[in-house]
Amino acid sequence: MSWIKSTLYFNGQNGQPLESLLDRTLQSKLSFKAKSDFVQKPISEKELEGIWKLLYEEEVGRGMLIITPYGGKMSKILESETPFPHRAGNIGVIQYLIYWKEEGNVTKSQMHINWIRRLHSYMTPYVSKKPSAAYLNYRDLDIGTNRGPSTNYEQARIWGVKYFKSNFDRLVHVKTMGDPTNFFWNEQSIPPLPVRG
Repeated sequence: MSWIKSTLYFNGQNGQPLESLLDRTLQSKLSFKAKSDFVQKPISEKELEGIWKLLYEEEVGRGMLIITPYGGKMSKILESETPFPHRAGNIGVIQYLIYWKEEGNVTKSQMHINWIRRLHSYMTPYVSKKPSAAYLNYRDLDIGTNRGPSTNYEQARIWGVKYFKSNFDRLVHVKTMGDPTNFFWNEQSIPPLPVRG
């Protein structure tokens, strides 16, 4: 499957013409939850069998893993050269996804969320550690959130290091210089340091 056709698949438009991507109308009302991990050593066949069991367990929704390989030129770029640090030492990233249709049904939604948390927990021994890492574009509010625009550095560091490793401190400095009042914030935005004075 080509990359462009995969965008149709993940958008719930499998089999549709590519031109359907130009239609900006919301196509689906699926709910979803995503989590991620970085892989630093190959996962054995036996370990993969446990993943398959968990994937087959998810009958009501659509549980899936997307494994993106890393390496090559990417691992030659120093982790301090860009905000994205997950380069050398990683052989790939895994995105765990679950989609479901029970809109507004909190019990059913919690069932799917609990399933993806179990899958993520199962994978813990086979992925990055100390610290565990996550890919920013697969937002995971389970690893921590800001408590409004007044979130402090220590609170944000809990999840910030997972996304940015040691680059988090540098990004806090940039945020402090460019947005000292934290006007631009979201659940996992980088906070500025407190204004002294």
